[in-house]
Amino acid sequence: MATASIPPTTEARDVFRELGYTVSDGGREFVAERKWRRVLVTALCMETDDLDPYLAAGGETPRLRCFVTWHDNAGDLRDRLTDLKPPYDWAVIGVERDGEEFAVMEGAPGSP
Repeated sequence: MATASIPPTTEARDVFRELGYTVSDGGREFVAERKWRRVLVTALCMETDDLDPYLAAGGETPRLRCFVTWHDNAGDLRDRLTDLKPPYDWAVIGVERDGEEFAVMEGAPGSP
C-alpha cells in the first residue's frame, strides 16, 4: 500500500494507459497522448509537495493539464485549482490507494 507522502506516479501512468493514451517516460510529470490530445500529467501527493511550481502559469502553458493525486486529496486539489483559475484546461484524477479505481474531477464550468 502506498503512503500519502509518495505521489501516485505509477497509478497515474496506469490510468492513462487504461484510457488508451501513450505515456512518455519520466518522473512525476509526463506527457500522455491520444489522437489529437496531448496532456501534461503531474502526480502529486499533496501532504509533502510544494504545489506552487506545478500550478504556476509561468513559461509555456500547456493547453491540457491533468493532476493525479490520492483520492482523499483530490477534492482539496480541485478546490485549490478552482480558486487559482489557471489559464489552461485542467482535470484532477483521484486514485484509490490500491490503484484499482479512480475518479475524474473536471475544472469549474466556464474556466479555461
